[in-house]
Amino acid sequence: MESIPRHTLSVLVENKFGVLARVAGMFSGRGYNIHTLNVGPTHHPDVSRMTIVLKEKENVLEQIIKQLEKLVDVIEIHDFRIGENVERELILMRVKADRENRAEVIELCDLFRAKIVDVGIDEITVEISGDDSKMNKFVALMERFEISALTRTGKIALKRITG
Repeated sequence: MESIPRHTLSVLVENKFGVLARVAGMFSGRGYNIHTLNVGPTHHPDVSRMTIVLKEKENVLEQIIKQLEKLVDVIEIHDFRIGENVERELILMRVKADRENRAEVIELCDLFRAKIVDVGIDEITVEISGDDSKMNKFVALMERFEISALTRTGKIALKRITG
């Protein structure tokens, strides 16, 4: 079975009503699946950045980029297959941390540079950011302590500075 790689697109769009719906509609209308989607403002109040992660074959990805370029509100598209980029994801996780395992949970957090942001009697809430590999390893190690809640932002990315 052929493994389909993940692709990351950074799409600058006009920060206007309905833009997200139009972009998402383009994907759903053509049967494309979005693996993760992150939308947020940029340093320009009239521009937002969409970071879209897809699992599609190369030829399908090319079609997606062409379709995105046709949308009126799209300003610029960066395809992160080309060139280097910096990417991160944020996780907030609530994990069981009672008297018996709290020290071990805190030690793992320290090793991964995770930040404890809330503490309860039998649980703690942890914030961690990093690349996909780091996030997956951390989650896998924390599963043995019983994760009671978890949310991930999805990937955000910027083109790496050159020169």
